[in-house]
Amino acid sequence: MVTRKILSLHFLKPIIELEYQIEQLEGLVDENNNRINSELDYIKHNLLLLKKNIFNSLTPLQRLHLVRQADRPTTLDYISYMMDDWVELHGDRGGTDDPALVGGIGKLEGEAVVFIGHQRGKDTKDNVVRNFGMASPGGYRKALRLMRHAEKFGFPILTFIDTPGAWAGIEAEKLGQGEAIAVNLREMFSFNVPIICTIIGEGGSGGALGIGVGDSILMLEYAVYTVATPEACAAILWKDSKQSLAAAEALKITSSDLQILGIIDDIVGEPLGGSQDDPEKASYMLKYKLITELKRLSKLSGLERKELRYKKFRKIGTFYEE
Repeated sequence: MVTRKILSLHFLKPIIELEYQIEQLEGLVDENNNRINSELDYIKHNLLLLKKNIFNSLTPLQRLHLVRQADRPTTLDYISYMMDDWVELHGDRGGTDDPALVGGIGKLEGEAVVFIGHQRGKDTKDNVVRNFGMASPGGYRKALRLMRHAEKFGFPILTFIDTPGAWAGIEAEKLGQGEAIAVNLREMFSFNVPIICTIIGEGGSGGALGIGVGDSILMLEYAVYTVATPEACAAILWKDSKQSLAAAEALKITSSDLQILGIIDDIVGEPLGGSQDDPEKASYMLKYKLITELKRLSKLSGLERKELRYKKFRKIGTFYEE
């Protein structure tokens, strides 16, 4: 149910109002009142059609607003649903443990994997602790430590991308933010183990790329992936952040656009209403896709995976002039 959730999103107002009416009626009707029950079924059918119509026609900017909602499942939400057993590991062994980027070891259908992902907060207090999912250099170095652990023991690596970008504060620059991300990019190309990266929400800028090099790049249906937020793009190009709607259209940030451009490999469907409408079902859909991809990648040798990974990213951005 969308009711009582995404109240700030204007484009979902018709759905919220209709669901509220249904909830009120369900609390009043008698189970034996066939006429009212049949009318309720009719209204529910119309609600389903309305949701399909709205979610099938979301603009890029509306998708961005959707995945920024606090009730959107986070990395740890997906991990708790998908893994048979798991444990979070902490620290970069350099004195920091960034809560904006989490990781650990788990079992996916009985197979040991290393998972790494950005972690947003669930409310304002939690977001302050998690820095709104914007990882520091220590976070990316923690991720690298876990990935090297996976390479040493032959564990596949699963990354989950959900960040507006890497932390851009002065302290982050002092600690080597650019270097930390660059080293991760280099090292991820060198690993022999399978790597699957999934954009589960907002994939922004270098903060996303810091854990975004893989053999298979997946993207949830309503997720976005962009070199810069539409607001930042509009401010840079037109000196006006209010032009974010035009920027979002031009940036081609949606899963369908990025699949056509060859940036991502496949789109993972979401429940109608988005993953926040049914996190358990969304996790099952993603889990099935991850298992399928791992089986495919496990048939290749480490050398073959590295060569294909390199060629995949070398092709990104190529174009032909007439």
